[in-house]
Amino acid sequence: MNKILSLLLLITFLTNFNVKENQFIARQGQISFFSYTSVENIEAKNNQVLSILDVDKQEIAISMLMRAFVFKKDLMYEHFNESYIESDIHPKANFIGKIIDFNASEKTQTKIVRGKLTIHGITKEIDIKTTIENSNGTYALSGDFNLLVKDFDIKIPPILSSNIAKSISVNFSFQYQSYEE
Repeated sequence: MNKILSLLLLITFLTNFNVKENQFIARQGQISFFSYTSVENIEAKNNQVLSILDVDKQEIAISMLMRAFVFKKDLMYEHFNESYIESDIHPKANFIGKIIDFNASEKTQTKIVRGKLTIHGITKEIDIKTTIENSNGTYALSGDFNLLVKDFDIKIPPILSSNIAKSISVNFSFQYQSYEE
């Protein structure tokens, strides 16, 4: 089932990106999030994130299934998918953006990636400070940013509001390979 969904996501992105020699793909990117609370910290990691990088257009597209996040406790997974993200209704999150002032020949650079992030059916424009490394024609992108829960219309019952942080810390890492490999 995951292979079929990954294939469908890839086909979706290919309609927006014509395959060229300066396109790269990360089939197993990593996104994690952390939320500090007084009761118990909440953290999860998703190692099944698909991303395409178009060096010529300076564009990046990312897609991930929300149910692919792994939590330390099964109950956290259940609450995340059923009560907060509502993964049956909003099964994936997407980001489409542009790297500002990107120089494909630089070995290491820190740039702003500006784009639209869609989570829980809500799309917000965000800027993400990103480290980009170029090593022998392959790219690695990494960074972190914070999201506000309220920006994505995620409802938290008042009784639990003190147990869930208002701001979530997100980390990401993508290792890209030539699209043709």
